[in-house]
Amino acid sequence: MTMLTHDRGPFQRPAYSPERQDAARPGAAEAHVTMIKRFCICALTILLAGSALAGIIALKAIAVFHNLNIH
Repeated sequence: MTMLTHDRGPFQRPAYSPERQDAARPGAAEAHVTMIKRFCICALTILLAGSALAGIIALKAIAVFHNLNIH
C-alpha cells in the first residue's frame, strides 16, 4: 500500500507525474511531432483516396448520362 501513496503535501505534484517523465525523456517532443505528422499523412491519404473514388464515380455517371442522350 505504501507504493500507492506519496509523502508530499496534498497540493504538490507527485514525483512520478507524467509531465516530469516526458521532460526527463530526451526526444519526447520529436516523438510527438512524428506522431502528428503520421496522423496528418494518414488523413491526407484517406482524403485523396475518397476524392479519387468520387472522381471515378463522376466520370462513370457522365458516361452513362451521355449514352442515355436520345436524339
